[in-house]
Amino acid sequence: MSKQTIWITGASSGIGRALARKWAKHGARFILSGRDAGRLEDVALELGGESLILPFEVRDESAMNAAVAKALEWSGGIDMLVNNAGVSQRSQAVNTDMQVYHDIIAIDLTAPIALTQALLPHFVGRGSGALVFMSSVAGKVGVPMRTAYCAAKHGLIGYADALRGELSNKGVSVHVIAPGSVATNVSRNALSADGSRRGITDKAIENGIPADEAATEIVSGIAAGEREIIVARGGELALVESRRTPEALFNQIAGMVAKGYIENMEAEG
Repeated sequence: MSKQTIWITGASSGIGRALARKWAKHGARFILSGRDAGRLEDVALELGGESLILPFEVRDESAMNAAVAKALEWSGGIDMLVNNAGVSQRSQAVNTDMQVYHDIIAIDLTAPIALTQALLPHFVGRGSGALVFMSSVAGKVGVPMRTAYCAAKHGLIGYADALRGELSNKGVSVHVIAPGSVATNVSRNALSADGSRRGITDKAIENGIPADEAATEIVSGIAAGEREIIVARGGELALVESRRTPEALFNQIAGMVAKGYIENMEAEG
């Protein structure tokens, strides 16, 4: 990773910050994004080396496009994009305002798609790089009290899997991360039924996998070329393993593309 440029959204805390720490030890340089410039500056100081701070609200597409332009100008080339920014939910569907669905889907699904789409020409043009999507166990299994979150995270996996097929012969890898309970502020920052911040944590999250340990598994999995990386323990691991996408299916999709699936579909149009 020496001198490679990694762009991490949601980099000011939790898994995003822990990932930056791990890759910094291997000489990477960073583009760090989130909403709080001060906290991002703290992360940059902790990392040492080269970092560009690009704070923006992920739902603001014009701000996102401006950040993309600055990122490409600063780096000359982005080697990895880690779509990590997100928000969770803790509320029953029957009680949940529709605005909560709009907000969570905008943050957890539409925003990472928009940022990826803005950078796709860059990755495809250079013929190398990695795209990382932070989904969840809740992106593979329907978990109660998280209907909006599950919808967004399931959708993100669908986008990533389809994109992986399209990029399978273009030198760009796509990695889906599905963490279970990791000891971060995800539960405390989750949206309640009325859209307010929950403000308390779950016992499962409080006693979850340490963020640095989760980051180690993620970094190792990406380095090994794993396309779906499960970071979970116990019952959560058993649940998501039952829904794991078989490697053979990933290979089958890549094989279809190699045999001209995209060209044939476009010719029919």
